[in-house]
Amino acid sequence: MLTREDIFKHVKEIYGTSPDYPFKKFPNYAVLRHTSNRKWYGLVMNVRPEKLRLDGKEEIDILNLKCPPELIGALRDGQDILPGYHMDKEHWISFVLDRADPEGEIYNLIEQSFNLTK
Repeated sequence: MLTREDIFKHVKEIYGTSPDYPFKKFPNYAVLRHTSNRKWYGLVMNVRPEKLRLDGKEEIDILNLKCPPELIGALRDGQDILPGYHMDKEHWISFVLDRADPEGEIYNLIEQSFNLTK
């Protein structure tokens, strides 16, 4: 299980970036941006599960990452890795953070998203 704090700590240590909170209507939505060009490479949001067609009542944290289209189909599993919520579904995926394996590929996919958005 990963938390948004795990993600924020990782990107600060590896990329020197801190979350940015640009949405007044959604104060907990955290954008991960490049410091040089301000492009997004990630977005952490808290959403209701039904927005993702998942079961549950409590809000969950998700992480949106950019991903090469040729990998997206193989990664999506319909429960833990989903089409990018509120993003271009051909190029973005969403991870349910509390279901993400901290030893899994998520940190490699963050790096890939970071590199794809330079």
